Amino acid sequence: MYPDRKLKIFSGRANTSLAIEIAQHVGIPLGKGEIQQFCDGEITSYIGESVRGADVFLVQPLCPPTSDNVMELLIMIDAIKRASAKSINAVIPYYGYARQDRKTRARDPITAKLMADIITTAGANRVIAMDLHAGQIQGFFNIPVDHLPGVPIIAKYFNEKGIDAPVVVSPDLGGVTRARQLADFLNCPIAIIDKRRPEPNVAEVMNIIGKVKDKTVIMIDDIIDTAGTIAQGSKALKDHGCEEVYACCTHALLSGPALERLGNAPIKELVVTNTIPQREDKKLPNMKVLSVAPLIGDAIIRIHEELSVSKLFD
Repeated sequence: MYPDRKLKIFSGRANTSLAIEIAQHVGIPLGKGEIQQFCDGEITSYIGESVRGADVFLVQPLCPPTSDNVMELLIMIDAIKRASAKSINAVIPYYGYARQDRKTRARDPITAKLMADIITTAGANRVIAMDLHAGQIQGFFNIPVDHLPGVPIIAKYFNEKGIDAPVVVSPDLGGVTRARQLADFLNCPIAIIDKRRPEPNVAEVMNIIGKVKDKTVIMIDDIIDTAGTIAQGSKALKDHGCEEVYACCTHALLSGPALERLGNAPIKELVVTNTIPQREDKKLPNMKVLSVAPLIGDAIIRIHEELSVSKLFD
């Protein structure tokens, strides 16, 4: 049991199982709170214990239903602020709207920045997030952001599997840095899939840069949404002569046709984390879910004790 009563962890409804696991890792009970919804769809929250003078950590990924989960986060932040908490730390394992981080066409919104403004205005003093889609989103906030990487968790899993001479593959040019990080952990080379995206959620494979023939490849991305990129990429890799394809990501949204596409793709194993909850009836037989609770729990303890979070990754 963690001895400090001034540390409290609460959860919205987006991923309660992860919040419970984090609280167990920290060694404190999950805070007493309740989200209620009126008949007209309005949301309210009730905090069932005193938070006066406490460092409060509120766990709420912004996954589907995104609008409801965003409102739950904002309303709980407001309730905790008005209850005189010392600090409010928004733990957002998956930061929704992160893909709208710049203008690609005239009159586009930059919704990732809008979300940062709303969360800050609601009363958050700090944000803890995992694998933001774009690193510059940290700069959208005018409060501290602790950006936790998912790659070390995935790398540990693959190191324990003992795959002989793998090749890490980035499914696009934008993910090369992430692929390089995993390759450094696994001490192996990388390859890159050159693709174009004619419209949102549509990807076309153009070329494969690097040697994958007769190799076991590990494709890594931060988000798998409709799985078009991963499914097409795995088939292209097989066409180029690779032996086996593993796919992994931090945030498994798995929207729309994702399960069908992944089920038909030549992927030996799909490795994801639990930043987003996966319903048992929607899990694929070859899916492995890794927990991020120990990492987030350790970060919470270090933030509360005013210690360096970066030391977790040294």
